[in-house]
Amino acid sequence: MNAILVDDDEFSSLATAHLIEHVNYINLLKTCSGPMEAAEALMNEEIDLLFLDVEMPEMNGMELIKSLSAPPLIILTTSHARYAQEAYDYDVVDYLLKPIELHRFIKAAAKAKERYDHRQEEQGEFTEDYIFVRKNAVLSKLVIKDILWIEALGDYVTINTFDKKYTLHLTLKSLERKLPPERFVRVHRSFIVQIEHINTIDDSVISINNKPIPVGALYRESFLKRLNVLS
Repeated sequence: MNAILVDDDEFSSLATAHLIEHVNYINLLKTCSGPMEAAEALMNEEIDLLFLDVEMPEMNGMELIKSLSAPPLIILTTSHARYAQEAYDYDVVDYLLKPIELHRFIKAAAKAKERYDHRQEEQGEFTEDYIFVRKNAVLSKLVIKDILWIEALGDYVTINTFDKKYTLHLTLKSLERKLPPERFVRVHRSFIVQIEHINTIDDSVISINNKPIPVGALYRESFLKRLNVLS
């Protein structure tokens, strides 16, 4: 599960990040110092789990939850018990009081994993080998294996194949949900690539069909874990 951590207290943030290191099925993508930074990350990245402090300046954790139209799974971390009832009204996974003990954290993480797995089962496996893309009033069939990379350009995305380019008015995040996850990987906030078409990887740059594609620092670790590397 891809996760972000939101806490304005540096010591608490480091303590929670250390706890996350004990759970191998949680990939901490980013640590945010406040709700506004977190809101941007949630808008641009595919986040499955949010570790969220409650009391923060400008906007508290509960206000951030209220502002999200499609929130990820949420585990609240706080020094105060008084928000517990309100938190469960928003169907949070768990409510952890600081200082958080490891056994309690692992229990909360396991609950999040159970919910995540259930969501994945409900969505079902991707079985189609094609999608349809619309241009004006015409729907064109696009074979999944022909996609090389996908690039975000403002409010549009371009799907690049060996001989064609399709420009669509939608977000990269929404398109990512329609692609088989075992074949595609997000490598940058603006790029998704099909793994089998990668020619070379040089430091933080991928080459696909002579196109250089950057690998963002936020995605580098999870991307490298997806590769079958012999060394």
